Amino acid sequence: MLAGSVIRRAWRSVRREVLDPQECASPLGKRVYDLRHTCLTNWLNDGVSPAQVADWAGNSVPVLLAIYARCIVGHLPDLKKRIEAGGDLPDLSER
Repeated sequence: MLAGSVIRRAWRSVRREVLDPQECASPLGKRVYDLRHTCLTNWLNDGVSPAQVADWAGNSVPVLLAIYARCIVGHLPDLKKRIEAGGDLPDLSER
């Protein structure tokens, strides 16, 4: 086990080596923990179900969505198509 201070110093050093000065000054990967947020956000944006992401992250779905709901982007066109496709269901009132 390494002390948190050792990990933070190594992380700052690596960021300075691999990022250009503008990126290094930004919040991009400022903390090691930020990588977790990036990973979970990417999974959600790639269409992995919130229930699965929550399970992998060790969170409940409500906690996950409270944090990440505003980070999910790009799904609206697909969701609209799926909702509209619901109109193609058979009319069950005729039975």
